[in-house]
Amino acid sequence: MKGFLSFIVLAVLLLVHISQAVYVQDGDLKFSLESVKKLKKLMDENRQINPRMLVSMSSYSPCDEKELPEEFQCVCKREDASMIFERLNLAVREVDLCEICANAACAGCF
Repeated sequence: MKGFLSFIVLAVLLLVHISQAVYVQDGDLKFSLESVKKLKKLMDENRQINPRMLVSMSSYSPCDEKELPEEFQCVCKREDASMIFERLNLAVREVDLCEICANAACAGCF
């Protein structure tokens, strides 16, 4: 019985830990780490398609992407959207650092 109780306590603690989502913050905006990873992937793919055309990159907007996570729609309506997307992209440049909350823009973990 004692072993079973220990297992239950461990399972509950694990669930609590898993439910504590890591998020990336830019000012007063917060986004899940998973969504920011998807944003980074979309932005990186676009840069790889046309790495020499810097002018076209300045006019590129992830808002035009069908795969853009829904939680970024509020950013798309802002005038400073391109700067926000760039800062989010930079925040997860090294995703491992964000996942362990070593980056100041990332929070939500123990």
